[in-house]
Amino acid sequence: MKVIENIPAFVTVRSTSRRLPGKCFLPFGTVSVLNHVVLRAKYYGLYPIICTTREPADDRIAELAQRIGVDCYRGPTRNKLLRWYECCEHFGLKAFHSVDADDPFFDGDEVKRSMHLLIDGGYDMIRPTDSSSAGGASVGYSLTSEVVQRASDGTCADQDTEMMWNYVEKIDNLRALVLPEVQSPPPKLRLTLDYEEDYWLLETVRRILGNLASRESINKLFLDNPDLHQINWFRNEEWKAGQMSKKIIKS
Repeated sequence: MKVIENIPAFVTVRSTSRRLPGKCFLPFGTVSVLNHVVLRAKYYGLYPIICTTREPADDRIAELAQRIGVDCYRGPTRNKLLRWYECCEHFGLKAFHSVDADDPFFDGDEVKRSMHLLIDGGYDMIRPTDSSSAGGASVGYSLTSEVVQRASDGTCADQDTEMMWNYVEKIDNLRALVLPEVQSPPPKLRLTLDYEEDYWLLETVRRILGNLASRESINKLFLDNPDLHQINWFRNEEWKAGQMSKKIIKS
């Protein structure tokens, strides 16, 4: 596999949310959260592709993509893996990085490090750092289109593959690695957007440091203000419990 110069970043998003309805359209400075994520991807030199569903509720997402001039793919509602694979096929991509629209302060440098590790190391998947998976929300998954195809084989369009690792981890001889941390220990912080308190904290960070704040400056802000994380940290246990409840035990 050749080195990807413009790393495809699948901005995975839906407009429906039970805990925080319409969160991708919440204001984040002068733009919406979703528009901000796209602009942040471009700032880091990534190639953002909005990856959403064909549901009428997500027409607004497709309209936003057209308005801001960014590629968009619409696929199955529940089967995220199949949506990703169809997106790869549509744009002729061999690998991509998943950028969740819930993670407005993702680290573009971490994305690049993850993708280069995927390619140079000949891996099928690079998992997020432990701190990112614990709520830090700095980096997503780097995946080959081949492994996504293998993981989605045998699933139907209406199958719920939102917790995609449940399917990828079952693949025989999977070549995967957790992205190593660059800062040890990373500060305690929760920067994913699931609850109203998350939005308060993210907006606080944005107002202090700006939309394009580096993760280095964000980490320093939390290290210098050790109580700041308490705005939404109590939500982390609830969030992690929800994630674990969706985990399928490997047979």
